[in-house]
Amino acid sequence: MLISGLHFLKNQLVFKLKNGFLITLFFGLGISFHFYNSLNEEKFNLKTNETIVFKVSKKLNSNEKYKKYEVRAQVREKSFDAVLSVVRDQKELDFNHYYRAKAYVVQPKSPEHDFQFDYSKYLHRKNIDYQCFINGEISSATRSDLSFSEKIKQNRLEILQQINDSEMNFRSREFLKGIILADRTEIDSETVQDFNRSGLVHFLAISGTHIVVIFGMFYFLMMRFSPVQFKKYAIVISLIFIWIFGVFIGFGNSVVRSCIMISVYFIYVLLQRKPDLLHSVGLSAMIILVIDTQQIFDVGFQLSFLAVLGIYWLNQPILKYFPRQDHYFKKLIYNTVSISIAAQLATLPLVLYYFHQFSLISILANFFIVPFSELIIIFSFLMTALIGFNLDFEIFNLIYDFVIQYLLKIIHWFAGFDSVFFENIPLNLTEVFALFAVVFFLRFVLEEFNLKNSSNLSLTIFTFLIIRITFNLIEYQKDEFLVHHYKKETVFSVKKGDRVEFWLNSEQEKSKILQYVINPYQSSRRIKNVELKHIPASAKMVIFNGKSFPLESP
Repeated sequence: MLISGLHFLKNQLVFKLKNGFLITLFFGLGISFHFYNSLNEEKFNLKTNETIVFKVSKKLNSNEKYKKYEVRAQVREKSFDAVLSVVRDQKELDFNHYYRAKAYVVQPKSPEHDFQFDYSKYLHRKNIDYQCFINGEISSATRSDLSFSEKIKQNRLEILQQINDSEMNFRSREFLKGIILADRTEIDSETVQDFNRSGLVHFLAISGTHIVVIFGMFYFLMMRFSPVQFKKYAIVISLIFIWIFGVFIGFGNSVVRSCIMISVYFIYVLLQRKPDLLHSVGLSAMIILVIDTQQIFDVGFQLSFLAVLGIYWLNQPILKYFPRQDHYFKKLIYNTVSISIAAQLATLPLVLYYFHQFSLISILANFFIVPFSELIIIFSFLMTALIGFNLDFEIFNLIYDFVIQYLLKIIHWFAGFDSVFFENIPLNLTEVFALFAVVFFLRFVLEEFNLKNSSNLSLTIFTFLIIRITFNLIEYQKDEFLVHHYKKETVFSVKKGDRVEFWLNSEQEKSKILQYVINPYQSSRRIKNVELKHIPASAKMVIFNGKSFPLESP
């Protein structure tokens, strides 16, 4: 008996030590890979005005003044990666040419204050340490050394141009480019705002839903026109198609994640092993992080995997509250809605932490829009294929244009419910983890509503409220005076408790200052009341507590 007990304790000890050893091993490997991936190229002492030779690596989102690109640039014998900004009236740059131009070269600086987005850190994680601005003439020379990936990127760019030349409405064209070709670089700000405020931005971005729908479309066609015994080959060919599609649309981070996750899942099926969602998610995350450990800091990476875990944790408990799914159409609709709700609940803490906004209308909007997303994605994919093969049928353009225009009007209507849209919501990491605890215990209440489960959920909610009230009280005890700079504008803020006054010296950049200075400050400092005041136009400086502050940025 004693020997059996000792043997049991020994096995338990070995088991615990093995788990600890594996955790330590993988953590150490992660640190090593991250150190390797963080090795940046040597920085150069470049002049402010340089003549650079460059080639385009990627097109980025434009703004009202500039078109933006990621480029590989060279100054004399020195090569570096940079974000290039070109005035909007310049001709579109492509992958077929080398370019030469006079550029204003700067290294992005860290923000003045802790509540502002650190763009320099964001670029640094992509191994980009320079920004180049071109306002003058750009000369070009045709390339003869295009790599295979650059040829694919150029073909994608040409299809995007074909979509631009189609007879569809501008917004329909930009929607088509975004939902299938992952190009949202020219989409108008009003449309982006509508998707953000309605909680449907995931519909516009290439995500797991798009990859699954496209995989399902290929798989359906393969099974429709081939014998049942070729099921395995249909899976393999469908996986190959989605990887080809992923490469074609630019192999963005979200696309790679989705392709890896669905591939790992169906490899389990092909090996005749029971698919395990958690194993698939874990293996997919490990593959991605081995390739690029910087992905762990990517918001899309975090939200993507969190959404999948949320579906695993909450979908079935939520689904049982829906009516009986005794028909294929009912099953499709109810599963789509329950999956959307589960993903939203799981990602809500991080969404609030990163974006500080949430709309209650998003639940209703997803309920109506998401069930039809598969049809919209398939229709958009077919439209892109037709345009890509120069089969531009006017009747299809008219039908697609009508459907998308109507869809955008519905989304705009959902986005107009200002009374249920909340912004500048303060949330720190401690509160995030407390909210995750609420989501964790919510499953047990949904599965079985009893005293124990409801008590646990109530306790976690109460703990979250205590933590939140504590941080609010701490912040309300602080007073603060800050000087903010945006372009050539100087803004002063005076905080007392939960109130702040912002003093602006002009109306010129008010909307941008509100977006990039005032709103982030309000959510960071847990401000309840904001008051905007204007400094007299004749004033040259502001004196506060015996210190002088000029009204123009240095």
